[in-house]
Amino acid sequence: MSAFDTDVIVVGGGGAALAAASAAAQMGRRVILLEKSPQLGGSTAWSVGSVSATQTPHQKKLGIEDHPDYHWEDMKLFSGPLASRDNFDLARVLADNTPKMFEWLLSTGLEFIGPLPEPPHRLARMHNVLPNSRAFPYLLGRHCRSLGVEIRLNSAVSGLIRQTPQGAVIGVTVKSNNGPTQKLTARLGVVLACGDYSGGRELKAQYGSELIAAVDAINVYNTGDGIRMGMDCGSPILNGDHIRGPILRFIPPKKAHWVQQLPPLPVITRLMHWGFDRLPKKWLRPLLLSYLTTALAPEKAIYDSGAILVDLDGLRFTNECDLPARRAAIRPQGMAHMVFDHTVAEKYQAWPHYISTAPSVGYAYVNDYRRNRKDIFHCAPTIRELAHQMNVSAGALEATIHAYNSGEDQAEAPARGLRPPIITPPFYALGPAKAYIIFTNGGLKVSHQLEVLNDKNVPIPGLYAAGANGQGGMLLEGHGHHLGWAFVSGRIAGRQAALFERPSE
Repeated sequence: MSAFDTDVIVVGGGGAALAAASAAAQMGRRVILLEKSPQLGGSTAWSVGSVSATQTPHQKKLGIEDHPDYHWEDMKLFSGPLASRDNFDLARVLADNTPKMFEWLLSTGLEFIGPLPEPPHRLARMHNVLPNSRAFPYLLGRHCRSLGVEIRLNSAVSGLIRQTPQGAVIGVTVKSNNGPTQKLTARLGVVLACGDYSGGRELKAQYGSELIAAVDAINVYNTGDGIRMGMDCGSPILNGDHIRGPILRFIPPKKAHWVQQLPPLPVITRLMHWGFDRLPKKWLRPLLLSYLTTALAPEKAIYDSGAILVDLDGLRFTNECDLPARRAAIRPQGMAHMVFDHTVAEKYQAWPHYISTAPSVGYAYVNDYRRNRKDIFHCAPTIRELAHQMNVSAGALEATIHAYNSGEDQAEAPARGLRPPIITPPFYALGPAKAYIIFTNGGLKVSHQLEVLNDKNVPIPGLYAAGANGQGGMLLEGHGHHLGWAFVSGRIAGRQAALFERPSE
């Protein structure tokens, strides 16, 4: 084939894809980025927005002496009993490249607060983007366009084109909106960076179960296209059965707060950063929390402290301390409310007892939900009045709480055991929360240069993968590692694709 449409093709529109497109374009290559949804962002735009990084200006300002070696060592602590399945060899690539990656993010105009603590990290490493995770596609998309990247939205890639049946990858087949399927060719390489298969029913059923396959994804566009295309070329998927979910997340507001409509321009985010460092937190937190775009997840610890889950009929249905979202997923609408009393509410007002990890502020407590999520926050002096606020059966909820406090086994849930009863007014409820598949960790097998490898560990010429597509068996436990890998792997994959020398066939 003598004429090519471009030098590098990037499939996807999230953080990994934008990082790859930027890296290739900065090397003077012509780049086309193909995203099947109507807008950039992918799962990056739905994330908490945290990046765990070392040797950052933020750490240095606080006198924190950190090193990628420490970061890599601490990543092993997050994996716990799954450490034998994790790919710490590839995690070394993440840890070593994170400092430069974070410098690059700052160079594009992104602002972060932090670092914040997250044990078992030995040092504070969690940096949260301002004002929220939508800043990533906004500013990185603008950055890519300034480099000449051609971004095509509503463009779904369905397959790869190879020079010969077993030869180099030289392009993709793509369909834009209702137009015909077209072929696009790349002189150098193709980067797969189009997300996991959390929204792909067939792959979820194959690597999980039919129950998991039926649970909605946070990002409905993540249907596993890149994973499937890599597998079609002979690459194995690693840790395909490691699926994060079902997990309960509080449903997002029906109407976005007006401040969420403000663009994440540097002048705004720098002002927010200035305020975060200097203004009293009681003034600042309500503003920062108004920027939330993610659906926040309640932490397991609040169940250990005495909170319970009830479905939309007011019935307790599970042992809250043992994977409760799996049972919530099969309740009406896959939803549930969290119910607790004033004793628990008082406890969850300050670090280290937080309800959720929250972008911009690090952690969200009971009063944060009281002020900023009035649509899902309920408080009443009696269980009956609480039930009316929740729009559930008062009789059912009263009977549920009575049975729980009495230590009785209920129809579908065990007795409370050693947990405290729900007896101290006022009483609280948060919800509804919905069971989602948050992400899947199965990724294609890749080299340290993010080349996609076949089952014999031989690179498939011209094919690279980043983000979830190129996760290579890493589990990326802990906040900030998935986003960190998206940007690190995207930059490496884009750079390597731009350097690729196609073999003659």
